[in-house]
Amino acid sequence: QVQLVESGGGLVQAGDSLRLSCEASGRFVGSYHIGWFRQAPGKEREFVAAIRWTGGITYYADSKKGRFTISRDNAKNTVILQMNSLNDEDTAVYYCALRVTVVNGVRPDDPRKYDYWGQGTQVTVSS
Repeated sequence: QVQLVESGGGLVQAGDSLRLSCEASGRFVGSYHIGWFRQAPGKEREFVAAIRWTGGITYYADSKKGRFTISRDNAKNTVILQMNSLNDEDTAVYYCALRVTVVNGVRPDDPRKYDYWGQGTQVTVSS
């Protein structure tokens, strides 16, 4: 069983930075993706960024490039989402998720393809 635990959310002001962590535990082998998604009230869950565990290939939603950075700490089985220059549109619950199946050449941005999800962490940006 795979477990994902997010941390690092909170209340910040516009222009601030925040660092989210996703710690993965359990049995998972081979290559897989860990992604970050977010969901604001009344909106669908949207892709933020993902990283392929083997090789560290990263993917970003176009609107997040330059402000958000995803990285991994292999020793700690942790994926980090560094978010800079936050604005009120970034207010949402942020989820990390793990996708077991890796398909070369296919962006891992579809939440329906992910197999395991964390409980989410609230990020609130005040303007």
